[in-house]
Amino acid sequence: MDTSARADFRTYDRRLEPVAAKVFTQERLDEADALALYASHDVLAVGWLANHVRERLHGDVTYFNVNRHINPTNVCVAACKLCAFGRKKGDPAGYTMALEEAWQTAASGYSEAVTEFHIVGGLHPDLPFEFFLDLVRGLKERFPRVHIKAFTMVEIAYLARRAKISVEQTLLKLREAGVDSMPGGGAEIFAPRVRSIICDHKIDGQEWLETARTAHRLGFKSNATMLYGHIENDADRVDHLLKLRALQEDTGGFQTFIPLAFHPQNTPLGHLPVTTGLTDIRQIAVSRLVLDNFPHIKAYWQMLTPKIAQIALRFGADDLDGTVIEEKIYHDAGATTPQGLTRKELCRLITEAGRVPIERDTLYHAVTRTEDSFMVAV
Repeated sequence: MDTSARADFRTYDRRLEPVAAKVFTQERLDEADALALYASHDVLAVGWLANHVRERLHGDVTYFNVNRHINPTNVCVAACKLCAFGRKKGDPAGYTMALEEAWQTAASGYSEAVTEFHIVGGLHPDLPFEFFLDLVRGLKERFPRVHIKAFTMVEIAYLARRAKISVEQTLLKLREAGVDSMPGGGAEIFAPRVRSIICDHKIDGQEWLETARTAHRLGFKSNATMLYGHIENDADRVDHLLKLRALQEDTGGFQTFIPLAFHPQNTPLGHLPVTTGLTDIRQIAVSRLVLDNFPHIKAYWQMLTPKIAQIALRFGADDLDGTVIEEKIYHDAGATTPQGLTRKELCRLITEAGRVPIERDTLYHAVTRTEDSFMVAV
């Protein structure tokens, strides 16, 4: 037991005392513990516990990377109430990049050498699977040193159905083309009651988990997300976290968990309020405490704002994501954060929060810079 930390811990909420005892002895939290963390008004004590775990795992280090987002199309067969990005076929606001346009987008607009392309988009009704394979092949040919993190579990399942092949075959073809890992989007909330309202056109929660399981079995690493701050409740959030933890116990394939704050503007759920900073930092903290087998918890500055992301570095988060550049999905939903930050700006945010910035690649290897080139320490 960490006796020094136990002596320093203070709370006025007695419900947190048995939770804290488990944290200090590194005992796994259960459903009741997680619900107590969400219910407690002593958010500083919750954050203190999460920071204790964060510093035990990572010390003062905070990770970031130099990445670029590429969204090849916003045309989508789904009509999710959570989404302000997707457009129906024929909508004047819809777009689909030609392959050359996508490759040019990857190369343009940023002077620092990126280590990652993050690729997600709509579920296009007409684009063949070969388009996406060609997209990845072209990127690998032009940028052979850049890691390609591409296509959510939702997109992979959709591409498999369109191509009339299995998810496993789809993943193997994507790997052959050059996909290195997968982002964590599309998980939203696994609870069927909620999912049927906010994203009933997507695969269900179980299929998302099984697609991730298949990817991990084939050797892919991926991230995982949870969209919070809409119509879900604490029990739905806990259920989501525990399902992710159980899958991670089986596969070990998740690298990072990213809580995503819902932005209601320009969506069919626009009447809902935006999340508060208190909700955001609590979610970061609970995630760190419950997901004991996830190496990293990310404070995604694009959705939280840089200021809240800085605070989150004391509430369990050890990663800020990256430079991003031209993020579309959350800005279409009303995000007012910058569409990108430079490497220097990210280092400043981390340093001013009292942490030590470490540039990483997608797989959390340290990156050393020499002007516009980079070297990865494997």
